[in-house]
Amino acid sequence: MIASAGVCYTYHAMAVVHLTKADFGEKTKGGMAMVDFWAEWCGPCKMAAPVIEELSKEYEGKVMVAKVDVDAEPDLAGKFGVMSIPTVVLLRDGKEIARQVGFAGKPGYVQLLQKAEAA
Repeated sequence: MIASAGVCYTYHAMAVVHLTKADFGEKTKGGMAMVDFWAEWCGPCKMAAPVIEELSKEYEGKVMVAKVDVDAEPDLAGKFGVMSIPTVVLLRDGKEIARQVGFAGKPGYVQLLQKAEAA
């Protein structure tokens, strides 16, 4: 909490993890991970960003929600065959179990997570 001019502000740590080639394998090898492949210049990615952030908070402790900037990490995008963005890939113990290409809105991403949890 930070106090300024008699007003208190509470800052919460951002729940979305930003992954790189160097840490991707280590951070996704255990449990469930939802990885958003995106780029700064991508309009639909900008629409997805607040939804991804919201899901990271709702699923905190259950699913690691992460982002990969395809411009900064082209090798990771290539490894997962990402041809269009945004692409959200769900991983269980480092292995892909589902994916959504294009902006699906919150209901689409929730449905993807629920389907993966049931599998």
